[in-house]
Amino acid sequence: MPEESRAPRPLPLILAVAAAGGVALGAVDLIAQRELPYPWANLANSSAVWAVGAFAVGAWVRAGRWRPAAAGVVLLVVAVEAYYLAATLIQHDDLANLWAPTSLVWMAFGVLAGTVFGTFGAWSRSDTRWRALAGLAALGAVFFAEAGMLLRRLPGTEAQYRADDLATAAIMALIGLVLIALLGRSWRQRAAASALAVPLAAVGFAGFAMAGYGG
Repeated sequence: MPEESRAPRPLPLILAVAAAGGVALGAVDLIAQRELPYPWANLANSSAVWAVGAFAVGAWVRAGRWRPAAAGVVLLVVAVEAYYLAATLIQHDDLANLWAPTSLVWMAFGVLAGTVFGTFGAWSRSDTRWRALAGLAALGAVFFAEAGMLLRRLPGTEAQYRADDLATAAIMALIGLVLIALLGRSWRQRAAASALAVPLAAVGFAGFAMAGYGG
């Protein structure tokens, strides 16, 4: 069915699913950080993994000019608050963290990332070839970019953290490749998306650096 004739999902359903996904993402993120061994615990708090949430809900929404982006924003903003609420309930952190400046900054990043990756998720399901290619490439690129940032900070970290960061970077790069392989519609699209992911990853790397990711 062409995109133009595809009926958009009802907005109340979109918002409900995005909010529920955000609650799950925030709570699971905190629990995974506490329970998983390193380097796997690093993935729970990965910006790339959070971006997958926005991408997935955007791909589910699929149709509509602004709805995929709105769904991505709602999911990530709710996830930030769900994370801090879970931290209060599970490890007795201060409830004021929900409205602290740090949480507001993360919610602002959630608006940006939700808009971008919600849109890319919808594009990945598009019937338009260049949109489908860009969406798929962007998903791999965010993992490559974060892997690059982890490698960038290796020289200034202690030995045990260097080992964790190196392992996490390798896992992230592999995840990026696997996602492209699994979601690609053909080998030609997979190859093109892998190539396009490289310059997109460079853009993402620059964005992470400007945002001060990794300290």
